[in-house]
Amino acid sequence: MKIGFDNQKYLDMQSQHIRDRIAEFGDKLYLEFGGKLFDDYHASRVLPGFKPDSKLQMLMQLKDEAEIVIVINAADIEKNKVRGDLGITYDLDVLRLLDIFRGRGLCVNSVVLTRFADQPTAVKFEQRLTENGINVYHHYSIPNYPTDVDLIVSDEGYGKNDYVETTRKLVVITAPGPGSGKMAVCLSQLYHEHKHGVKAGYAKFETFPIWNLPLKHPVNVAYEAATADLNDVNMIDPFHLEAYGKTTVNYNRDIEIFPVLNTMFELILGESPYKSPTDMGVNMAGNCIIDDEVVSDAANQEIIRRYYSALSNQTKGVGSPDEAYKIGLLMKQNKLQTTDRPVIAPALKKAEETGAPAAAVELDDGTIITGKTTNLLGACSAMLLNALKSLAHIDQDIDILAAEVIEPIQKLKVESFGSNNPRLHTDEILIALAMSAVTNPTAKSAMEQLPKLRDTDAHATVILSETDTRILKKLGIRVTTEPVYETERLYRK
Repeated sequence: MKIGFDNQKYLDMQSQHIRDRIAEFGDKLYLEFGGKLFDDYHASRVLPGFKPDSKLQMLMQLKDEAEIVIVINAADIEKNKVRGDLGITYDLDVLRLLDIFRGRGLCVNSVVLTRFADQPTAVKFEQRLTENGINVYHHYSIPNYPTDVDLIVSDEGYGKNDYVETTRKLVVITAPGPGSGKMAVCLSQLYHEHKHGVKAGYAKFETFPIWNLPLKHPVNVAYEAATADLNDVNMIDPFHLEAYGKTTVNYNRDIEIFPVLNTMFELILGESPYKSPTDMGVNMAGNCIIDDEVVSDAANQEIIRRYYSALSNQTKGVGSPDEAYKIGLLMKQNKLQTTDRPVIAPALKKAEETGAPAAAVELDDGTIITGKTTNLLGACSAMLLNALKSLAHIDQDIDILAAEVIEPIQKLKVESFGSNNPRLHTDEILIALAMSAVTNPTAKSAMEQLPKLRDTDAHATVILSETDTRILKKLGIRVTTEPVYETERLYRK
C-alpha cells in the first residue's frame, strides 16, 4: 500500500500542539474528542499511513497529564441505540471503552449520563457502573438549548448539572457516538470550574473535515460522504475568514453554533478565547500529509465505497434514498464513476459469464482475483481461496481443499442445522482451511497468506450475508456489493 501520511510526525506534532493549548489556558483544558478515538478506520482508509489507533497512541504520549471522561446520552441507553460499525449498543460500548482505556493504563474513572431523566434502563446501567467503581454523574436537558444562553449559563442551566470531579490538567471528553452531548459536558464543566475559581479552557479535536485542506479536496469530500446520513456539509469558515483573512474549512454544525458558543464563553470566562470555530480545533492531520496524490486517490475510492454502502443499506431498508442521492452528487462533483473502482467490472463480468453471483478482490500488486458461485462454495469463499492461492503461488487448478473436507461440513449444515444453503460461508471455509493446514503443506502455505489480504478492496455482485460481511471486515478487506439480493426471500440472516 502506498503511504501518503506520516503517522509518527502526526503523533509528535499533535501531542505537542495539545500541550501548547493546555499552556494557553493555565489550570485545565477540556478537550472534546470527535470521531473514533482508537479504531478510526475511516481515517486510515482516506489517509494511507494513518494508524487506526493513532489518537490513542497520541494520548499515550500525554498519559501522565490526561484523564478521560466518557459521555453517553441516557435516552440512547433507553432505546438501545447501536453503534453501526461494531453492532453493539452504546452502553456496552462504554464498558468496552473503559476496559480498553484502563488496559492501556489511562486514567478513566467517570461516566456522564446526559439528558438524564431517571430512565429505568439508564438507572440500571448506572448501578452496574457504580458497582464496578466507576463514578457516575448526571447532566439534564435544558429548555431551549442552545439558544437561550442566559438560562443555559446560569444556576438553573449548567448549574443544575453534576460537577464532574477531575484531577488532571487535560480532560478528554469522548463518547460511543454522535449526539451524546460531549460539547455540552465541556461547557458545563467550564461553568462549574469558573465558580470553583479554576481557570479552564475548551478545545475540540475533530479529525475531519481537515481545516487546512481545500473545501473540495477529496479527503474533505469523503468526510461529507461518510456523514451523509447526518446531513453534515463542509463549509468555508466565515468567522475565520473575517478575523484573519484566511480560508479554512469547517462544517455546518460548528459554524451555526459558534455565535452561541462565543456568547457562552464570554459569560463563563469573561471573554471568548476564540474568533472562529477553526480556532477551537487542535487537529494537525493536514500538516502530516506527505503525498497528496496518494491520499486523494484513497479518498476518492472511499467516496465510491460509501456510495455502494448507501445503495445497499437502502435495499436492506436501513438507509434513506437521500443518503445515496447526496453521495451520488458528491461523486459527480469529483468526476467519479463506479468504474473507477477496479474490482467492480471483473466481478460483474464473472457473474455475467457464470449466471450466478461472483466476487473480485484486488491484491496489493494490482492483480484482480475473482471467485464464482459453485455447488460447494459461495462466491466470496471461492474468491478468498483463489486469492490465497495466488499469493502463495499455488496453481489455480490445484484444490487446496478436497471435496471430502467440504462435503461433511455441508452435510452438517443441511441435516443438523437445517440450513437451506449448503455452500460454505467464508468463516466455514477458513476453519476448513485451518484444519487442513495441519496435515496439508499446500493448505498451510495458503493459510499463511491471510495477513496479505488486509487493506485490499473487493466487490460482490449481490448483498452478502452478515457472516461473510463480518469475516471480510475482520480480515481487513474493504468490500462493497451491488444493491441486490441473490434471492427474493423476505427473511434473511
